[in-house]
Amino acid sequence: MKFGATIRSLREAKGLSLRKFAEAVGISPTYTSKIERNEFPPPGEETIKRMADILDQNADELLASAGKASSDIAGMVKKRPDILPTFFRRASKLSDEDLRKLMKQMEKMHKPE
Repeated sequence: MKFGATIRSLREAKGLSLRKFAEAVGISPTYTSKIERNEFPPPGEETIKRMADILDQNADELLASAGKASSDIAGMVKKRPDILPTFFRRASKLSDEDLRKLMKQMEKMHKPE
């Protein structure tokens, strides 16, 4: 499903009118309508994050559906270019089950003091 259709479907499932949703996001209803009809490309990261919040969706997943990634991820890679790109490439080849195991192991390694 394209980004615009996804937004429309989620908005309608929440019972939000186009006008109320646009107002909550902080964009015009006309712009929102054009996004939903895929006449305009997906908006910027912050707008998508506001949409995700209003629609009770995971912001990273909604960004991915727009063909984007959160800027903090790019920042992390820039800070650790020696290892994080390789880590992400290798992790992308793991099964969901193996990724969940890896996440649990990482959580054990990084317990708050």
